[in-house]
Amino acid sequence: MNTPRSYTGFKTGLAAQRAVAVPPAVRRRSSIRSTYRELAQKVEALQKDYAELHAALFEAAQVHRRLCAPRLVQYGNIEIASETFAVRHVPGDFFMIEETGSGVILALSDICGKGLAAGMWTTYLAGSVSRHTAANAEPEAIVAGINRDLFRMSAVAPLASLFLARLEPISGILDYCSAGHPPALLLRANGTLELLSEGGPLLGVIDEADFARGRVELHLGDTLLICSDGILESFNEADQEFGRERLEVELRRAQSSSANAVLFSVLGAVQDFAAPRPLTDDTTLVVVAPH
Repeated sequence: MNTPRSYTGFKTGLAAQRAVAVPPAVRRRSSIRSTYRELAQKVEALQKDYAELHAALFEAAQVHRRLCAPRLVQYGNIEIASETFAVRHVPGDFFMIEETGSGVILALSDICGKGLAAGMWTTYLAGSVSRHTAANAEPEAIVAGINRDLFRMSAVAPLASLFLARLEPISGILDYCSAGHPPALLLRANGTLELLSEGGPLLGVIDEADFARGRVELHLGDTLLICSDGILESFNEADQEFGRERLEVELRRAQSSSANAVLFSVLGAVQDFAAPRPLTDDTTLVVVAPH
């Protein structure tokens, strides 16, 4: 049966009128729902990206942890305790131990800057320490080689400080070299304090820089403390710096304890001093003590 043309035209016009007659409020609700769906999809994508980034940062932190020395190790009668705290996910500080035929190499480095970029450079610098430790026995030669490596990448590489020492566990002799690093503190059993500052400039500043070697001998009752500047430059609410004098006081207060106990005693003092302000720089503390 054929529909009359006039009836078909009537239906088409009616549909058009109905389409035109959709209330504005309905159209707004439809637009809002569409916008909401788009936003929900974007949020879901951002959440996925965040989860992947968080997982990648966690993996990077684990790589850094494996590069560093265990928190507590012992060679003969010498105990070595260490801890590192990051401000932003992956620290630019690292402390590593390398066992060699001529002794145990201890290396604490602080890369200028913080966050993921500084953390990525720890892998390069730790590799340089291992490479030169395998080729040289003297601390000053190892540091000079690392300095050349970093200087030749000066267009992209950050500056870094380094305290590197070779310890002979049986004799207690420690040969060391500091490249722009805060002096290590050696508190003798009789209360005398020595600053270990022999060395040279920051790594990566001068290609053929001269680095000097220092030597001390560790005895029963002595305590050696090495730290990054994040310890010294922790600030309290009054904007006062923790500084070396407070560090010396805390070292003396905890001296008779084991390396592990001294480590946590000093770290606790720094945290109590700075609280409730958060850390502003990566911090590393190492304690070496014969017992």
